Amino acid sequence: MSSGILAIVPAHAFSLADLSAGDASQGLKLALEKGASAAISLLGVEGGFMGNDKVRIGLPDALSKGARMLKTLGMGQQLDALTLQMNRAAEQAVPLAQKALVQSIQTMSVQDAKGILKGGDTAVTQFFVEKTRAPLSAEFLPQVKQVLGQLGVVEQFNALAGKLSSMGLVSKDKALLENHVTGKTLDGLYFMIGEEEKKIRQNPAQAGSALLSKVFGTLR
Repeated sequence: MSSGILAIVPAHAFSLADLSAGDASQGLKLALEKGASAAISLLGVEGGFMGNDKVRIGLPDALSKGARMLKTLGMGQQLDALTLQMNRAAEQAVPLAQKALVQSIQTMSVQDAKGILKGGDTAVTQFFVEKTRAPLSAEFLPQVKQVLGQLGVVEQFNALAGKLSSMGLVSKDKALLENHVTGKTLDGLYFMIGEEEKKIRQNPAQAGSALLSKVFGTLR
């Protein structure tokens, strides 16, 4: 246990049983708020997705399977442009999540809290996914579709996929591009929230909150 934690947590060791239900619940909510804010600030800027190989959005399956063929046909620049613009759409959509994330955090019940604390390194984030993925997907989709349209991405995708379709390499009944980008945007958002949660669990004192040190310090 680090000296930072010792400075906040009393000399006798806390156990999970020592925590009040209120402290456990508030500690988890605070961890989620910190994780969500950090994830949005990292992803919701130019390069937030494109510059991070852990969350960068790749080509849809319909194109990735035929990417080599398209490059041999001199369409490599178009594939690169499509990848960049999909990631730009994700970067512009992510900040819309702030309000929905904060609202969903407040729905966490006191009864849920201690059980989640006993879970793995991203147990809080998984709870978060269950609560927010469906409503956030519905909120992101129109924004992603609008941004993709503004960037001319849909037309690019259709042109590239149409070329592959004419060669019999992909089905004409291909997935919508905006659904692909929306799903991958959410995957990236939850991944980054999970990374922040791991940091808080591993070093709660560094998060700068006595409550987080008290709650997550019990698990160390």
